Amino acid sequence: MNGFLDRMLGRVRLGGWLAVAAPVLAVVFAVLITSVVLLIAGKEPVEAFTTLADYGTQPRSMAMTLNTGVMYYISALAVAVGFRMNLFNIGVDGQYRLAAVVAAAVGGAAVVPGVLNIVLVVVSAVVVGALWAAIAGLLRVYRGVSEVISTIMLNAIATGLGSWLVSEHFGVLTGNDLGTRPIPDDAHMPGIPLIAGTPVLVNGFIVVAVLLGVAYWVVLTRTRFGFELRATGKSESAAVASGVSVKKMIVVTMVMSGAIAGLIGMPELLGASYKYSNNFPTDLGFTGIAIALLGRNSPVGMAVGALLWSFLYNSSNQLQLLDIPKEIVQIMQGVVVLSVIIAYELVHRYRMVAEQRRVGRQLAAPAEPPKAEAAA
Repeated sequence: MNGFLDRMLGRVRLGGWLAVAAPVLAVVFAVLITSVVLLIAGKEPVEAFTTLADYGTQPRSMAMTLNTGVMYYISALAVAVGFRMNLFNIGVDGQYRLAAVVAAAVGGAAVVPGVLNIVLVVVSAVVVGALWAAIAGLLRVYRGVSEVISTIMLNAIATGLGSWLVSEHFGVLTGNDLGTRPIPDDAHMPGIPLIAGTPVLVNGFIVVAVLLGVAYWVVLTRTRFGFELRATGKSESAAVASGVSVKKMIVVTMVMSGAIAGLIGMPELLGASYKYSNNFPTDLGFTGIAIALLGRNSPVGMAVGALLWSFLYNSSNQLQLLDIPKEIVQIMQGVVVLSVIIAYELVHRYRMVAEQRRVGRQLAAPAEPPKAEAAA
């Protein structure tokens, strides 16, 4: 089981042509299964895929895909930090929502002006996300409570706590919309005209997302902490024998995951809605789990997965023009994740069988006689 989990989470790497074959096979699986689903629904797959291709090449849709993808990517990074250590932080959803509520209230209070307010909002979100995640880490270390159970429960508590804070303390009623006070104009994250041919700006938080991806790769692959984190994920007993404090690693990793989770709502808060209300995006944490699996915890793979997920999400309206229900898009997203898992598992098994046959042939081959005997 651990072997399958390691392969599913990308802790076992493929090399050579197998590294290319796995994603190609996944795409083939996804297209075939999605075509079958569309045919069952009575729709024409070629027409649907053509519509998606046309939509994806439009400048406006590319900008929108990037904007939604930024939040998805940060969410995937938050989940992936835990995955690399066998920690399943299911509570990313609650962590980012509670962090967004508090950060929105801090930003709306306008305690400091301009850029300082942006920094204060971001720091508040990071601290709240980290502290909320630390609860699950401490429960795991000192009470042996599975982080899966505790984070699920903390999600429910965070949702209720956030609603209570908005309704009883931070909320301001504007028409029928109850939300926090809007963040002042001088503390808005400026957009970037990254895509030519459209007035839609790319959320400025994309720069932070890229830096987070680079930091994730550097910390996990080029630092002692990253080595200890990956070693603990491979084998806790081996990590203990090497002098690694597993308890400390669990708490630190959960705090790190929660700190990143606190940033998930910042592109929306600082670059779009400027307040937390009932319309604030939900379920981004669970989306991050799917994208982390899709990207196999690789920073580049998760970036591709986030853009694909965002593209499918934004294109659901286009498919509805063809009378294709938007629920088909959700099925397509699930099919993509399953296809990746199945394709990589098949390629891994092929590699193991090929390796066993190669070793078998070497053992069956007759041993070469010593050079002296051969000369006589």
